[in-house]
Amino acid sequence: MGRRTQAGCGAVGHGRTPARAAVALCVAAALGVTVTLPARAAPVFGAAAGTPSPYAFARDAGTVEGATGTTDAVRLDPGRTYRSTLPADGKRYYRLELDAAAGAYVSATAVPRAGARVSSSDGLKVSLQDADGTTCSSRTTHFGPTQSPHPIVAWASRETGPGTYVCKRAGAYYVVVEQRDLDGTESGDWDLELDYVSEPALRQAGATTPPGDWNSATPEAVLGDATRRSGGAGFSTASALGQGVWQDTIRPGQTLFYKVPVDWGQQLSATVEMGSSTSGEGYIGTALAMSLYNPVRAYVGDADAGYSGAQTSAALDPLPPVAYANRHAIGNRASGMRFAGWYYLALHLGAPVAGRFGEGPFGLTLRVRVSGTAASGPAYAGRSAPRDVFEVTAADREEAAAGRQGGGARDGSAGPTSTGDTPRAAAGAGVDVDTRTMKLVAVGGIGAGSLLVLWLGVWSLAARRRARRRWAG
Repeated sequence: MGRRTQAGCGAVGHGRTPARAAVALCVAAALGVTVTLPARAAPVFGAAAGTPSPYAFARDAGTVEGATGTTDAVRLDPGRTYRSTLPADGKRYYRLELDAAAGAYVSATAVPRAGARVSSSDGLKVSLQDADGTTCSSRTTHFGPTQSPHPIVAWASRETGPGTYVCKRAGAYYVVVEQRDLDGTESGDWDLELDYVSEPALRQAGATTPPGDWNSATPEAVLGDATRRSGGAGFSTASALGQGVWQDTIRPGQTLFYKVPVDWGQQLSATVEMGSSTSGEGYIGTALAMSLYNPVRAYVGDADAGYSGAQTSAALDPLPPVAYANRHAIGNRASGMRFAGWYYLALHLGAPVAGRFGEGPFGLTLRVRVSGTAASGPAYAGRSAPRDVFEVTAADREEAAAGRQGGGARDGSAGPTSTGDTPRAAAGAGVDVDTRTMKLVAVGGIGAGSLLVLWLGVWSLAARRRARRRWAG
């Protein structure tokens, strides 16, 4: 719903009406037109005034309400992203309708609201179950030792290829999302972003064992002068990076997102460095955490570092080259490298850093390496949803080279961006108000405008005649 507004010219440049929008309202008032201004977009959840926003939800995300049981569970469609809410107590259910061939991956990103208190053992659990109550897969993620509320991600899947034994029939399946409160911490309701990706089956059955030997030596860090890249505030606004050295800033309690295109056969490595502080003292055991997620937002690995005011760094353990058969490996670090596509780095600086070293911002340096020659991918029998999610396209490489940020749409179209210090919500907050207003004025005022032009013409002619009479007299 928009807010209906009528204003005179005195409104220009005053109050909360943007100057250009107020000009449009002034014109509209002269024309006798009533203009409907779009309502202000809701702020990103979880942010108090003057503090970094914790998460930017996808701008094209649909809003769904989780059910308290399977009977009323709303259906999620593949290739879509959704927003929902997870209460502090109780589970929430969502429904998938799957055939007997495609794989399904559902991730949930939980965002505690402003003022929430969390402990390191609090977490998020996501399960996928069939109609008989059989659990296809289930995973739990905890906030960890940074001891500050921030976006956390858990995921579950249904796989149908060789080596899988349950959840292979077509039918209704249910995603179950719940908070895990192990110590009674009152963390309140959380906001959710649900992401559902469908992977087609292979044309022919592939290998059922992971690749053998791969270079597991710690890669050398990338050297050279750094380029400034501002991280996004969510998966959908992650800043694109290629191989290189990148710099940014981060504040305590903030989480920054970046994405790197990694093709089939290629190997990713990443190191993050936090700069020294000019004030404060003491030591925080886990201050900076870096997590890696694959193209379906499934957790792959992480690294963390303490902070004493001196520079510190953290590096991901060596990762195998991307290969379809990695899904048969044991452990997230290997099995997570099963797709080509965008890999996401999420950097979080714990809120306790502010108590010892100030509000910052603190300097970050990211060293990213993508080694190896891109290879051909597996022969899928159909298309993924969203399309091309398991590919690295020429447009992806161009985006990484240019350092653009995603706009929230799953088709990769451009959209709102954010900065490292003041992330912008991906819901279009404050954008296109003037353009849309002027369009409304133009359309709504065509008839009234024509009358006004005619009246002005008559008035001008009458004025000239009066002037001639006065001159002649």
